[in-house]
Amino acid sequence: MSVLAIDAGTTGVTAVVVTPEGGIAAKGYEEFRQHFPRPGWVEHAPEEIWQATLSAVRSAVDQVDASELRAVGITNQRETVLLWDRETLGSPRRAIVWQDRRTADICARLRDEGHEDRVRELTGLRLDPYFSGTKLVWLAENEPRTWALVEEGRYAVGTVDSYLIARMTRGLHHVTDVSNACRTLLFDLTTGDWSDELCSLFGVPRDALPELVPNWGEVATTDPRTFLDLELPIAGIAGDQQSALFGQTCFDPGDAKCTYGTGSFILTNTGTTLERSDAGLLSTAAWRGPDGELTYALEGAIFVTGAAVQWLRDGLQIVGSAAETAAIASTVDDSDGVVFVPALTGMGAPHWDPHARGLIIGLTRGTTRAHVVRATLEAIAFEVRDVLATMPNGDAPLRVDGGASANDLLCQLQADQLGLEVRRPELVETTALGAAFLAGLGTGVWDSTDELRETWQLDRAFTPTADRSAADAAHGRWLDAVERAKGWA
Repeated sequence: MSVLAIDAGTTGVTAVVVTPEGGIAAKGYEEFRQHFPRPGWVEHAPEEIWQATLSAVRSAVDQVDASELRAVGITNQRETVLLWDRETLGSPRRAIVWQDRRTADICARLRDEGHEDRVRELTGLRLDPYFSGTKLVWLAENEPRTWALVEEGRYAVGTVDSYLIARMTRGLHHVTDVSNACRTLLFDLTTGDWSDELCSLFGVPRDALPELVPNWGEVATTDPRTFLDLELPIAGIAGDQQSALFGQTCFDPGDAKCTYGTGSFILTNTGTTLERSDAGLLSTAAWRGPDGELTYALEGAIFVTGAAVQWLRDGLQIVGSAAETAAIASTVDDSDGVVFVPALTGMGAPHWDPHARGLIIGLTRGTTRAHVVRATLEAIAFEVRDVLATMPNGDAPLRVDGGASANDLLCQLQADQLGLEVRRPELVETTALGAAFLAGLGTGVWDSTDELRETWQLDRAFTPTADRSAADAAHGRWLDAVERAKGWA
């Protein structure tokens, strides 16, 4: 029996069918539009996410025998908030995406009022536009008619996972898991539940929020009339980065992974211990089993990495595809002094500046597109180095995944910057794989995490080859450029 996994990402939806051996038997993908109504604002149309989901799933399922599917797992972009009508399932407005920076002033106001320390104590998070809570404050202050219907109970509030489950079950279920809930600024990490104190602070009716369910185990069943004639138990849910941690089989404390997606996210499993960081890392929930035991993680969230490559393709139009960046960047030995700080939506860990903006510095008449492309790949490696420098157990080999991890040059640059081995698995679709593992664990396709661990296979290990002094000098130029990019907006 196989498992269907849906990975509802920031720029598109991937659907995969995963076999009991941990292989991918089929795959579908569908992009959806990005909406930028104002500088710093990022939105998605919920209906477009749903249609992309149906398209991706249809493509994947058409390649296999649908009767062999045992369950479905869902993983999703986190922190993005949606509203929808509980009866019609229509949305009154576009979703506000995790990259959106419109709430920077609200964050500053709450900080000035002295709330940040208490928020951090309860949630493990910072007051940053990245997280969901201030997005909801913005909606209440700027769209009061819409928000009134939230308070009346007509509109549900949720993240992408809860929205998709509502659509897949024709509105019968309004649920989420701890890995998504803990990114909203409304969840108490210690109690493992929604916080009345935080709901009051952000003005969010608790009744509008989803019910919290375990990360694996059967929580709902898809309605075939809505979901492509498929009637499957929804048995696995996790936010994308926690799902990738699970998909990389990082089940033990100290295990770490880096996912190169739209942004890059480094997570370290801290077990049942809730660890705090003074260095810009976030304390977060990793997953909760059916027995109620909560596993935690420390996370370094970098907002723009793969999105910088996408910007080279779509914005500057100096590359035709992400896949060709390695070949273009390899035509030069280095970036010739060019440094790119891809703070296109502010900066996350460990710098945390929503007012930072992108910067390319060191340009000369001799600069070519190859230098700019190489500087982009170097920037990704620098950003990850900055985060890992603040991580406990930051000197262990790093497991990598996500689309950009297929780029051999990037992986080598990463190993050179870290001075550590970088390990890439055969399957880099570990975000979707994690959702499949959760759903399969919840329905008996796999009996234990030990059985899942056996499915992990190494594709290639990248060992450092660069001179350390040269790597450190390049990183020093990067840090100088980062300071120049801060506080621009």
